[in-house]
Amino acid sequence: MSFCCTSPISKAHAAATTHHSKDSSSSSPSHSHPPRKISFSLSFNPHNVRAIWRSFEIASSGPGRGGIPPGEPPIGRGGGGEGSNEGNDEDEFGPVMKFDDVIREAEARGTSLPSDMLDAAKSAGIRRLLLLRYLDLQSSPWPLGAAMRSCSLLRNRMLADPSFLFKIGTEIVIDSCCATFAEIQKRGDDFWAEFELYAADLLVGVVVNIALVGLLAPYVRFGKPSSSPGIFGSISRAYDSLPSSVFEAERPGCKFSSKQRIGTYFYKGVLYGSVGFFCGIIGQGIANFIMTAKRSVQKSEKDIPVPPLFKSALLWGVFLAVSSNTRYQIINGLEQVVEASSVAKRVPPLALAFTVGVRFANNIYGGMQFVDWARWSGVQ
Repeated sequence: MSFCCTSPISKAHAAATTHHSKDSSSSSPSHSHPPRKISFSLSFNPHNVRAIWRSFEIASSGPGRGGIPPGEPPIGRGGGGEGSNEGNDEDEFGPVMKFDDVIREAEARGTSLPSDMLDAAKSAGIRRLLLLRYLDLQSSPWPLGAAMRSCSLLRNRMLADPSFLFKIGTEIVIDSCCATFAEIQKRGDDFWAEFELYAADLLVGVVVNIALVGLLAPYVRFGKPSSSPGIFGSISRAYDSLPSSVFEAERPGCKFSSKQRIGTYFYKGVLYGSVGFFCGIIGQGIANFIMTAKRSVQKSEKDIPVPPLFKSALLWGVFLAVSSNTRYQIINGLEQVVEASSVAKRVPPLALAFTVGVRFANNIYGGMQFVDWARWSGVQ
């Protein structure tokens, strides 16, 4: 068998069809951008590519990259304390701009800020680096500019890590290209006759890739901790105090204890497992439906048994919770070390090249490991 780096659900489907046997996985569950396909949401509009590249230039012009708190605590918060070296913080993240200065800067750009950013500016101010980064990104051509203004999940991750979309794009491009190569090689002349199964694999794989990268991406924390009483308020505060990944860097107002980092590993494992299980149900369900429908019309002695739906989905849930979670935590930590190095700050494309290389290697290794897991479990 050949090893390729396909999406996790592509490999779940692999067990479900005679020719659909991909032997790899892109368990992909986020600073600059070269002129290439960035992600599913940006298309090939050159204005969008230049906008992403510009966001990286803004980020690399300062010494700090990664998640950054918007101002002083409690706006930027973690679980272990507050930043104490104000001089170093200002050198790294820029001065804290007060409400009047923030409004003046926004009006000079002819725009307004989202309500949560306005509340942050009123209560504690916003770091100048974050404000300028947002103002530049929200003025980008459609769809990036519109997404920055309307989607806080994307906005907060792009403010913390301007290479967020590049990392998602890297996962999607690597996974999709390798999946397509494997499909054409395995299906041969039957590729177009079974195109619907390939397309289903690809679409589910894109969803998985976005989830796997996005769940560990650092993000700016706007707003105050929940003050709601009761168990749900306690859960919300505990979640808010966790780092986005095990190796997330500590910053002013974002300090994390060892217990919180360990807790993050298990919490993200639960999220990864949920993504794997539900996408496995959908992906394997589509594959099984197509297999059953085709065999009702024409049967063949070469037909393999229809894989069990629940068992296949459970395998993917466990695989993403254990293997993918561990590997992507390590990848995030390695990327953080490289991005913080003096060499990468002088030559930003080195960080991008490292991201591409380490994620490609992860796809290959993850695919090989999944094949072993699938065989041990009896799914394939």
